[in-house]
Amino acid sequence: MPTIVVIDYHKGNLSSVARGLARAGAEAVVSDDPERIRAADGLVLPGVGSFYDAMAFMCATGQDRAVIDAIAQGSGTPFLGICLGLQLLFERGDEGVPADAAAESADDAMGDGLAPGAVFEAEGTRWVRGLGVLPGSCTVLPSRRLKVPHVGWDQVHLTPSGAACPLLEGFDEGANLYFTHSYALDEDVDAADIAARTFYARNFGSVVWHGNIYGCQFHPEKSSAHGHQMLENFVRIVAARAQGAQEVRS
Repeated sequence: MPTIVVIDYHKGNLSSVARGLARAGAEAVVSDDPERIRAADGLVLPGVGSFYDAMAFMCATGQDRAVIDAIAQGSGTPFLGICLGLQLLFERGDEGVPADAAAESADDAMGDGLAPGAVFEAEGTRWVRGLGVLPGSCTVLPSRRLKVPHVGWDQVHLTPSGAACPLLEGFDEGANLYFTHSYALDEDVDAADIAARTFYARNFGSVVWHGNIYGCQFHPEKSSAHGHQMLENFVRIVAARAQGAQEVRS
């Protein structure tokens, strides 16, 4: 049974994610310890709070570096980001950035050259640097015609790459899953990393896949059968990688 660490950045109740992973066949451990993060068979970063607050805590505790080290190509720990946990994978977000936070000078508009959690200004907006594992931004959904936050069940449409994504094995095109968010991935995210899209207020990537890195904007732990299937798929991904690593050591 693989051990999956649910990363605790001290925002909200993470027990529903842990229970969902346990039902899917994993040993789920909630931890804020960077060393437990580095040693896990798989990682889940759940989605609670704002982009700025989450990055501030992760940077202050060393969780940011532990996640980056664990999912790097050299080790390749399978990673699943849920809701905000998906958004934090990217280069920048503008949610919750304090007006009085000291801004640093960046090499470009995406915050290149800055450490995760650094605040910078670009294009007339104050941003906070994310984990920077994947290229792109996270911005607020427009509320011109539809209510924001986006709360409730909505359709998820597979992209061509999504049809081959291990996380989405057995997934029905256009299935409804449960969302609750005001921010989402923007158009500058690499299309090759988007495995599924959802249309609400604008078109945004609702599932991403890049090697051992997966993310979903919706909450699989609250999304009935389709969500459970995704968690089972992730547990299988983690178990296969852990088995392969054990065989190499043997």
